[in-house]
Amino acid sequence: MGSSLRCTVIVPTYNRRRLLELTLDSLAKQDLPRDRFEVLVVDDGSSDGTADAVRGFEDRLDLRYFYQPDEGYRVAKARNVGIRHAGGDICVFVDSGVLLHSGSLSAHVAAHDAAAEPLALNGYVYCFNLDNEDAQLIRKVVDVEDVDGSIATMARTQAWPDVREPFYAKYSDDFGHLPAPWLMYWTCHASARTEQVRAIGLYDEEFRQWGGEDLDLAYRLHRDGARFGVSREASAIHYPHDKDHGDNTRSALENYRYIAEKYRTPITRLLIEQPAIRFSVFNDVVEERGLPRCADYPTAG
Repeated sequence: MGSSLRCTVIVPTYNRRRLLELTLDSLAKQDLPRDRFEVLVVDDGSSDGTADAVRGFEDRLDLRYFYQPDEGYRVAKARNVGIRHAGGDICVFVDSGVLLHSGSLSAHVAAHDAAAEPLALNGYVYCFNLDNEDAQLIRKVVDVEDVDGSIATMARTQAWPDVREPFYAKYSDDFGHLPAPWLMYWTCHASARTEQVRAIGLYDEEFRQWGGEDLDLAYRLHRDGARFGVSREASAIHYPHDKDHGDNTRSALENYRYIAEKYRTPITRLLIEQPAIRFSVFNDVVEERGLPRCADYPTAG
């Protein structure tokens, strides 16, 4: 590229003004020089003054704001707005409420630069919780003014590690050799090459409720040759926010049915098998049953 811009951070948001402010503040403290990255905030129809909050960071970030009307849950479309406008050769996907270590963006760029093949890279996310467990305690412990210090404390004490840590410990931080590495690519904090994300068709905008749109993207990245892994240097804190675990579980299952029907492969059908197969052992089940790999279905979907 002719410019010095290396990565585009895409932050979808909806009525999470305070959480978005925390995320933008952490981005403003990155050690990657300001002219090397841009931040695109895509608002899915907020009514809480989000636009005003974004304007408050325009003097600290190379920042653009996009708004789409509130027509229900459209996070896939919101991320696609960011991808289409991205000027960096790497897209870093970050949810509002994710607080990045000051070295996170540098770590994403360095990992992609060092890779001979395209990467689908997870950032390491402390404090990710599924049902607001320990939310009050996490809020007390995390110093939002010193994200680096809070992460250092958690790393030292092993408090609230990434919920995927047992998976990483079992299979290694470079888990691209697995038959279904895409199950662990969650775009609350992850990156991929902009050119590849565009080439595979971006996010599927048929996803209109919580859960699974990132797995669908990851499945196609996998089929297109991306290598999956995690960078522990690209660390962050998932600051607690209100959620309904029961509703999320129900909507995710509906979206898994959509994925299974969309691709119609033995592996994707496991997403809807009952009793449900835990993601932590999903790849073991694939291996035990000797199921054909995703590459055997190059035209599916």
